[in-house]
Amino acid sequence: MTIKNVISAQNLNLTFQTNDGPVHALKGVSLDIAKGDFVSFIGPSGCGKTTFLRCMADLEQPTGGSITVNGTTAEAARKARAYGYVFQAAGLYPWRTIGRNISLPLEIMGYSKADIADRVARTLELVELAGFEKKSPWQLSGGMQQRASIARALAFDADILLMDEPFGALDEIVRDHLNEQLLQLWARTEKTIAFVTHSIPEAVYLSTKIVVMSPRPGRITDIIESTLPKERPLDIRESPEFLEIAHRVRDGLRAGHAYD
Repeated sequence: MTIKNVISAQNLNLTFQTNDGPVHALKGVSLDIAKGDFVSFIGPSGCGKTTFLRCMADLEQPTGGSITVNGTTAEAARKARAYGYVFQAAGLYPWRTIGRNISLPLEIMGYSKADIADRVARTLELVELAGFEKKSPWQLSGGMQQRASIARALAFDADILLMDEPFGALDEIVRDHLNEQLLQLWARTEKTIAFVTHSIPEAVYLSTKIVVMSPRPGRITDIIESTLPKERPLDIRESPEFLEIAHRVRDGLRAGHAYD
């Protein structure tokens, strides 16, 4: 049976209990993500973007509503290794080479040495880091380290890629280049990507669907289906169609603040 919606959240709530009282991180969040979608989540700091991503990954447990991943629970999807997760920082171990950083989840999963070598070589090629497998993380630029982090998340070939603001700390030129590379990677692998960002241009450039979230408690104020073509050169960001979508995202962010 083919599962149309890879990720489905229905009326999702999450409240953290703290010493200062409850913190309502997510409230009434409902969203479907179809196979092959590239969905960006944008909103102010503290609006629950990362929390929602962590619910998909079973790193946080909702206190209300439901979420399914590949038609099953988030916990079952995690145990089935249904997704790769890319964090804000590359998180590479300095005592391991780039190749051995990428191989780490494969070693934990018990892949054979031959399979590990093949997968590491393949994913390095995907992120354009072939030839860097014996380098140490400190020998790579920030952008290259983040590409190695993406390679590590791709190494066991999960169908879903969860990305938590992976390019936020990089300068604009490097970020533009990695945005282009990520779109090419998505086109080649046809993975389903959920991507957290604070950047309106980045969200519009990358996504098939943009989810705009409000300040805490995190709610969805708008879901924008992109009308941009799949092939997107960087200069598409100057087109009227791009600017119109960006304007709608900005309006959605303003509408969210109106709830304060």
